[in-house]
Amino acid sequence: MCVEHKIMCVCGNGSASLNFRDEIMPVEVVDRLYCPICSAGVSYEPKSMIKDNDWIIEYDMEIAHFMKQKLPGAEITPDFLFDEGYCTWRGIYPNEHVDTLRERKELLDLAKIDKKKYLEEFKSWGIKRMERLSREGWRKTIEK
Repeated sequence: MCVEHKIMCVCGNGSASLNFRDEIMPVEVVDRLYCPICSAGVSYEPKSMIKDNDWIIEYDMEIAHFMKQKLPGAEITPDFLFDEGYCTWRGIYPNEHVDTLRERKELLDLAKIDKKKYLEEFKSWGIKRMERLSREGWRKTIEK
């Protein structure tokens, strides 16, 4: 089970929806969130931060290590927390679910008019969307 939490960035201009896999990590594991605007002046520290397309999640690694008891054998790093879904975007990028709903609604309108074209467009939309997100460099689109 994943529970979504919306967190505001440091400067207040952005927010991100985050998922916490199996509720193992509490929301407090996020010390700070930086959007592309407020991340510009941040000194990146890989021991406590993850950077994804100019967004930065700064983790409270003390809390993360305390919760390690629920993940025996795991090396608790920012990469692990993000990539394994213990504290990560809801989707591929911050607030993707909002954009996706809007785009799918536009496609659903087409389904009412031409179902065959809708199926073609839906398939094409998914492929093109993932190609675009990969070109943009979102971390979750990069094969590890």
